[in-house]
Amino acid sequence: MGSLGVWAVAALLLGTSVWTLSEAHRTGKDRHRMETASASPVGTPNEPHATDRGTSDGTIDRSLSDPDGGLCRRTYCGRGRQCLVLAETGRAECVCQEKCRPSFVPVCGSDGRFYENHCEVYRTACLEKRRIYVVHSKDCFFKGDVCTMSEYNRLKSMLLNIQPQGLGGDGQQSQQRDMEHKRALVDNMFKYLDVDQDGRLSSDELEKISMKEHLEDSLLECSMQDLLRYDDYNNDGHLTLHEFYTAFQVVQLSLPEEQRISVSTVTVGLSMVLSCAIQGTLRPPIIWKRNGIILNFLDLEDINDFGDDGSLYITKVTTIHMGKYSCHAYGYEDLHQTHVLQVNVPPVILVYPETQAQEPGVSASLRCHADGIPNPKLIWLKNGLDLQLQSSKQISLIANGSELYIGSVRYEDTGAYTCIAKNEVGVDEDISSLFVEDSARKTLANILWREEGLSVGNMFYVFSDEGVTVLQPGECEIRRHMKCTERIVATYEEMCPKGEGVAPQRCAWSSAVNVREKYIYVSQPLQSRLLVVDTQAQKVVQAVATDPYPVKLLYDKSHDQIWVLTWGDMQKTYPTLQVIPQASVGEVHKAIRTTFQRVSDFFIPPTNLIITHVRFAFLFLKNEPAVHKIDLETLHRVKTISLKNYSCMPVSMAYTHLSGFYFVQCQSRSHLQAPPQLLLDSVTDTVIGPNRNITGRPYVSPDGRYIVTPDPRSSRLVVQTVSFTGELAVSQELDSPAGVSDVVFQPSFTESNQYSLAAASGSGTDLLFSHLWSEGHSKVLRGLKEPVRPQAWPWGGPNRPLVASGLFGQYLLTPSTESLFVLDGKQSSPHCEVSDIKRGNTIVWVGEV
Repeated sequence: MGSLGVWAVAALLLGTSVWTLSEAHRTGKDRHRMETASASPVGTPNEPHATDRGTSDGTIDRSLSDPDGGLCRRTYCGRGRQCLVLAETGRAECVCQEKCRPSFVPVCGSDGRFYENHCEVYRTACLEKRRIYVVHSKDCFFKGDVCTMSEYNRLKSMLLNIQPQGLGGDGQQSQQRDMEHKRALVDNMFKYLDVDQDGRLSSDELEKISMKEHLEDSLLECSMQDLLRYDDYNNDGHLTLHEFYTAFQVVQLSLPEEQRISVSTVTVGLSMVLSCAIQGTLRPPIIWKRNGIILNFLDLEDINDFGDDGSLYITKVTTIHMGKYSCHAYGYEDLHQTHVLQVNVPPVILVYPETQAQEPGVSASLRCHADGIPNPKLIWLKNGLDLQLQSSKQISLIANGSELYIGSVRYEDTGAYTCIAKNEVGVDEDISSLFVEDSARKTLANILWREEGLSVGNMFYVFSDEGVTVLQPGECEIRRHMKCTERIVATYEEMCPKGEGVAPQRCAWSSAVNVREKYIYVSQPLQSRLLVVDTQAQKVVQAVATDPYPVKLLYDKSHDQIWVLTWGDMQKTYPTLQVIPQASVGEVHKAIRTTFQRVSDFFIPPTNLIITHVRFAFLFLKNEPAVHKIDLETLHRVKTISLKNYSCMPVSMAYTHLSGFYFVQCQSRSHLQAPPQLLLDSVTDTVIGPNRNITGRPYVSPDGRYIVTPDPRSSRLVVQTVSFTGELAVSQELDSPAGVSDVVFQPSFTESNQYSLAAASGSGTDLLFSHLWSEGHSKVLRGLKEPVRPQAWPWGGPNRPLVASGLFGQYLLTPSTESLFVLDGKQSSPHCEVSDIKRGNTIVWVGEV
């Protein structure tokens, strides 16, 4: 019953193409779920939990069947059935579904019957214990009827046309305005037909009005009785106003005011169902958007099912999925619901040092860093017991527990100190051991800490004209200097061969990367090769040949490979992209040329404590307004994201895993006409639009919460923040040094889960320190001497780099033309200057800190 009206509304509202796409999309997914449901255990990321609202097809609230979410949480029943805990046995059993949620998505069953939605098909199949599936055909709607679909529609159109057209609406073009006008006409018609004013139309009333208005002569094959025959859904012999609305395809939608904004929280790795609260008669299909992008017809990896009730399913949620989602009925965007999704992450912890040995009377510091959402709280134990801070005058906690400081260690302070990080969804811990012993007693811990911790690790490696300088920043001590003439172990060649003529022998470097604290790969563009430095032996052990002019290196930690960009010549005529696999393995390495042509630059998102694996890189090709997404595993192109509509030639990118934003810097047309950054959504791989009017190169803090952009048009730094609900906002603007060359972040020494910023000028002698979490806490250092001029540093990258000393490091290093400046990030002040280091612009930090 009611088949004609329901089918007609779908055709009217959606149009043939959208209806067909929608049905085809749903059919393929229905078939896929039917084939795979039995193989997917409950609790896996591919299935919503039984306590979530909705089954795999989004039709049941299972929490009503099993309030404690216990037995039924582990029982998957499949479509058309639901889980109940039997009182007699206490066991979970699958029974036929009691009822389906009201949804008007008409389908034909393989039994030849009409069903109002997919759920009714599967429920009936369960009750009748036979297989019934959806057949995409209209035959069951009009089987054997003389009054065809087109004739029935003509009847209803005629009835609408004879109503007074001045009622309701003024002919606005929007679908919603048209529907309001139509509802007014139908209301007026119903009142006219309802002779006895009882709110129901009977067969007698329909017959009398037909005779009264002499409609029989013009209705062709259909009569007024067909309204009752086709649209009396409950078979009670009457038409209610609700059924009358359905017959004339009057859409009535509602959304409770308190549900216009819905906030949901989910733990990373689980599945999530977002249900649209918009309800009403003949509700059209639900459309979901994220960042203004329609999701329904995208082939997404993690958002792949929309269900019969219009719910949005996200499988295996990650931090990129946080943010705002909106739903509305197709054609009715004015009425929409906003879902705010926060993704919680259990803490991940790291302590430093793992082991240290100290003599009595000196101070000791134990550091603890934890990432998580929400921000974890830190507590310390000693040998498994709570620290007695109140009774101890020499032990104190700094920065909300990020540092445990012992002012003057005693023998009894020896022990295992456990740092515990805890938030709403998890806990993690790690141990830092302290040994307090007389210097005459050389224990194993003492030897390891003194000989390995100081002599090899925790050093800056500076590649300059004179060779390689290994600098210990705390003491401002040069631990080793490798001259240009030092030999490569594998080939016995000189590290920097002498050029032709009488010019002095010197080295030319462009880029270097740290490979798991074991090796440093550094490029020599004029030699068309990379050198491999063994950090334990502190020697150059190998030379790796590349295409001419290797200028940029980046280490992909997830796949242990180094990406090498070469120019071919100084005019960048023949650029290539090469990869060195198994970079951390002690073997003879070779650079493998990829198939990508005309590469001008590339970007690989960074890792952190939470994001330990990266799957994709991005390439920029010469003179092409697009970024190309590359699979790091296969080195194949995944897709191309066009920037043509924004006339953007990409220059650089940055990324935050919070909500999955990519920030793209576009090439400047002139100094005064720099285009704004573009925002890309990593969930949909589409362009969201300009990032406000912010222009310049973006930098993102290691935790993804701060995005800092030096504006090339002014001496300002724009600081944006990303909240744990994925909201991007401008937090402050800072006065910056002229022509910022580089920006680095340091974890705060006074506030847990916060960062400080340092920004170096590329054209002057100033450097800015600023606390990002608090406005007004900035300091400018002056007089750091002139940097290398940009024209004297032709290899790209910053002409005055700024390098920090790791997650727990206190020091930063930046070069001038002929010296190095070590800066104390904790004090925001200069620490020392190391002279006679010319063009030391290639710097790498090696160490646990």
